[in-house]
Amino acid sequence: MSALLDHLPELWQGLVVTLQLTAASFAGAAVMGLVITAMRVSPVGVLRGIGTAYVETFQNLPLLVLLVLAVFGLPEIGLKADLLVTAMIVIALYEAAYIAEALRSGVNAVSAGQGEAARALGLTFGQSLRHVVLPQALRTVIQPVGNIFIALTMNTSLAAAVGVVDLTAAANRVNLAEAQPIPIFVGAGLAYALIAACAGFVTGRLERRLVVVR
Repeated sequence: MSALLDHLPELWQGLVVTLQLTAASFAGAAVMGLVITAMRVSPVGVLRGIGTAYVETFQNLPLLVLLVLAVFGLPEIGLKADLLVTAMIVIALYEAAYIAEALRSGVNAVSAGQGEAARALGLTFGQSLRHVVLPQALRTVIQPVGNIFIALTMNTSLAAAVGVVDLTAAANRVNLAEAQPIPIFVGAGLAYALIAACAGFVTGRLERRLVVVR
């Protein structure tokens, strides 16, 4: 326990990096997920194909492999970026596939009559999606998206493998110095669990407030 307290500043800084990585990656994934969802339900076949290919590709690739390729492969072709920013982008692109799939299931859950009514009123596909379908779809996928957020939080720990000094990396460094893995990694695990619990609480409250009664 003393090792945990002695190195609290390093662990705190690692936690801050984890929170930054989580927030930025989720924001990027949410935006990308909305775009991909629109492509997947688009009446344009090419866009549907691109959206489907994106989801299937990223869902069938390990995140760690993508991180390694981006961090160590891109500089080989002259593309260099800050390590933390690179990790944020890769995680966002990866998780966007899962958010898009969740949103698409929400769109499919909306009654077809809603879209037909929107078209009857003269709304374009984009307008009906933005003003009619998506607002209802988002209400039905709050819990699934919350679960994706929790999974994303846990996945940020993989960034430690490519040099990002997040909570996992900070805990590993402290353990190498103190050789007390149990209190150090239990403490780090509790921090991740607290983030997940907060996310679960927020999504649960949102789901109850915005539930769609059928």
